[in-house]
Amino acid sequence: MCGFSGFIGETEGDGETRKAVLKKMMDKIAHRGPDSEGMFVDDKAALGFRRLSIIDLDNGSQPMFNETGDVAIVFNGEIYNHLDIRKELIEKGHVFANNADTEAIIHGYEEYGVDILYKLRGMFAFVIYDMKRDLLFAARDYFGIKPFYYSIQDKNLIFSSEIKGILEFPNVKRQLNEEALEQYLSFQYSVLPETFFKGIYKLPAGHYMMYSEGKLKLVRYFNPLMEPRKETDKPLEETISEVEAIVHETVDAHMIADVEVGSLLSSGVDSSYVVSEFPGNKTFTVGFLDKNSKYNEIGYAEGLTKELNKENYSKNISGDEYFDVIPKVMYYMDEPLADPACIALYFVDQLASSQLKVVLSGEGADEFFGGYNIYHEPISLKGYQRIPRFLRKALAAVAKKLPDFKGRNFIIRGSRTVEERFIGNANLFSVEERERLLKTKLTHLKPAELVKPFYDQCKGLNDIAKMQYIDINFWLQGDILLKADKMSMAHSLESRVPFLDINVFDYAKKIPVDYRCNDKATKYAFRIAAKRHLPEATANKKKLGFPVPIRVWLKEEKYFNKVKEAFTGETAKKYFDTEILAGLLNDHKAGKADNSRKIWTIYVFLIWHKIYIEAESVEIPA
Repeated sequence: MCGFSGFIGETEGDGETRKAVLKKMMDKIAHRGPDSEGMFVDDKAALGFRRLSIIDLDNGSQPMFNETGDVAIVFNGEIYNHLDIRKELIEKGHVFANNADTEAIIHGYEEYGVDILYKLRGMFAFVIYDMKRDLLFAARDYFGIKPFYYSIQDKNLIFSSEIKGILEFPNVKRQLNEEALEQYLSFQYSVLPETFFKGIYKLPAGHYMMYSEGKLKLVRYFNPLMEPRKETDKPLEETISEVEAIVHETVDAHMIADVEVGSLLSSGVDSSYVVSEFPGNKTFTVGFLDKNSKYNEIGYAEGLTKELNKENYSKNISGDEYFDVIPKVMYYMDEPLADPACIALYFVDQLASSQLKVVLSGEGADEFFGGYNIYHEPISLKGYQRIPRFLRKALAAVAKKLPDFKGRNFIIRGSRTVEERFIGNANLFSVEERERLLKTKLTHLKPAELVKPFYDQCKGLNDIAKMQYIDINFWLQGDILLKADKMSMAHSLESRVPFLDINVFDYAKKIPVDYRCNDKATKYAFRIAAKRHLPEATANKKKLGFPVPIRVWLKEEKYFNKVKEAFTGETAKKYFDTEILAGLLNDHKAGKADNSRKIWTIYVFLIWHKIYIEAESVEIPA
């Protein structure tokens, strides 16, 4: 696991000047690779690399070259089948200089061109500079596990594993993208191709780019469409056994390393199943409040690891610790993320990094196997949606005008199709709310319009499968994987996600919808498979996410006042109607409504803005 930065184009200055620019870019992402650094600079391109040594500790330095020295690569990630690719390429006459997985990509590119992407099993973002063809080829993995950012400035393509690296390039401006802010209020994360910084973009998952003669071309090479079989095609018992086998195989494949591998552990079935399967010994957990609280998973983790004869290391996070570290977390995130779990993840990764360099984590099982509670909604609404739609619409119109009552949300959501009501796991401010709140120039682009092109690609699928597809393209990339990468890399820790594996997806996409989510449970077949390896209570546990007590803390005077200070500051006045902000905060404290997530969304944006937009230079907060 590492990080890279670089540029290609018509940069001014001599070689030493270009090296100095590259060095500044690399230094900003030093946390991604503290073990070593390397750079390559010629009169057209500059590639810089920071390394965290995991495989072939002595010989895996980058940039790495082919035998003739005219193709160079910088690569962030792990290729779990690199030995198989290596064997195939050696048989075709390629000569390898070391045992690093990076070399399999560079020789694979020489042999197969862009088709090497279809042979890779792993997580990756890389840049290949082909000097013979005066071409830059870059790609990001199938699901977006590893980040990749780019910008075009003054006839240069600039790229980096983190935005802060790009910001060090001369004349790159830290200008807020107000369109990103508008959509962030609904999605809780940066959802557009253009980031929170005007002119800086992210390469989407499953895409590659070609840059030559000043022209940039983006191509989607992988589309994670679901292809569920008919329920009668295969018995449930056979599916469960297959899930068991594929989970065992992927966890085993993700253990490849020349250093010790541990695992993160929450009280959920996903990470618990990983821990039951992995041959390592060390697990890591964090909690809040006391051990009997629903916000504390430490007691559960201690019980499970004792039963599995493994070790658990834990930390209880206080409110002061949590709030104090928010600026540092937003610095490492690059863009505002309103998921309170990212701060919890920062602490558990910090705990793990004190003992090792690599951890496994359970991300992806919900998206692939149908685990989110919201995926049950099409089943819950099925009976109600037999009522003619015009009647449901009329009932919803009345319900919207009434004060909140039990069933109100059901009536409103039941009047809409899945395409109209579901934009992903987070749906915070409505269009009407954010237009009242924001003072900025608005696009008026509705979230449903933003996800529509993706719904268009999965027409004909069951509603649950459609929801999975939307989450894989939006929520998974924009929230889950982004915080997993940035929070682990903040501590020079490699986080591996065995469920987010191309082999696992190729199987999971075909699981019958009824074996994913039904009246008995979400993630149905997966849970039954897990039961064979875990206590039954764990396998049946309802999805909680990463529980963080911000709704509790925001009612306490100390934290209420901290947020109130931000909500009445000059930056808040610039972007938001502060009377509305005050209303959200006061109503929450008074117990009139749970506004914690909306409050949090605004608060972390204001903290991020102070670090990245207001400050003279971008530095790690004290």
